[in-house]
Amino acid sequence: MELSVRKQRKLRLRKTLLQYLKQYKSILLINVDNVASSQMQQTRIATRGRAAFLMGKNTVIRKVLREYCDAGNSTPALEGLINALVGNVGLCFVSAGIDLKDLRTEIQANQLPAAAKTGAFAPIDVHIPAGPTPLDPGQTAFFQAMNIATKITKGAIEITSPVHVITKGERVTSSAVALLSKLGIKPFFFGINVVAVYDSGSFYSAAILDMTDEIMTQNFFAGINQVAALSLALQYPTEASLPHSFAYAFKKLLALTCSTSITFAQAEEFKAVAASGPAPAADASAAPDAAAPVEEEEEEEEAATVDLFAGDDEAAY
Repeated sequence: MELSVRKQRKLRLRKTLLQYLKQYKSILLINVDNVASSQMQQTRIATRGRAAFLMGKNTVIRKVLREYCDAGNSTPALEGLINALVGNVGLCFVSAGIDLKDLRTEIQANQLPAAAKTGAFAPIDVHIPAGPTPLDPGQTAFFQAMNIATKITKGAIEITSPVHVITKGERVTSSAVALLSKLGIKPFFFGINVVAVYDSGSFYSAAILDMTDEIMTQNFFAGINQVAALSLALQYPTEASLPHSFAYAFKKLLALTCSTSITFAQAEEFKAVAASGPAPAADASAAPDAAAPVEEEEEEEEAATVDLFAGDDEAAY
């Protein structure tokens, strides 16, 4: 009995997917909302030899991946990939040795302008700048209905102030579509968007690809500092808090050696530095002593002055 066309398509998809799972270790989960077939074909040609795209029904792909997991290949990362197969998505299998960040940038660079569609969710905010339009004065009523301030300049309608017509994340209204169509504006750019990455048994968001080694190092040490602070506060020793605990204990032992005759080899260097440190302070303290005689002389002069005036007063009497 000859199989139906739909059944044959499912079998080909299953065979191709299992082959790619054995051949490739890295997978990019891509979203293809509003992507034209010609745009998809251009991306396939540009990445040929480095990546292989697989598009199909999510239910079929999830079923094949479940069978692959049941065969002894189940991992938490692969389970995460299965759960992420929701919506208009596909898989991009990447050859070994290809930089995932560079490939993602190349894939997402292929974008085409597109007009707004009624009922679609807006990916960005859309503003119409103030200025002249190609519309004749006979269409002023359309702008008045949308509460857009206009004026007539040189036989054409001019928008007097910028207008916010579409808000990001909200559905596009029919009036906004009509306005943009009249002005000939295509506000959106659609292309393939990489949303997640499965790489050598790990599954993570595509935003991780933007992290540099410096950012990762800073985040790592920030986490270590938080763990150490928490361990010290709870008095629960960990590998992160041990260096701080040893340093604190050494400071207490060093303070003890400075106040007693007890000492140890590691403290001698610090005690030598401490012994040579007060010399500049002694020089600084000498300045007030040197200035002291000057103050005494001023006080004696003032006393003499007082006696002199007292003598004059006595003489007057």
